[in-house]
Amino acid sequence: MTIKVVRGNPTPEELAAALAVVRARAVAASALPSGAPAPRDSWSDPSRIAGRRVPQPGRSAWARTYWPS
Repeated sequence: MTIKVVRGNPTPEELAAALAVVRARAVAASALPSGAPAPRDSWSDPSRIAGRRVPQPGRSAWARTYWPS
């Protein structure tokens, strides 16, 4: 595997930190079973929004936002 710095001039410490993160992610990815789906990120989980009550339609529904307060 080859890694190329396209822009900027990282210090040796910055480059070592970036490579440590890449290596740790590669090790974590190889530890997963090959048939197992990747774990979902909680940020993209729709249940974090759907858990709240959504405003009901009605005469003034146009004035309400999607995010109930």
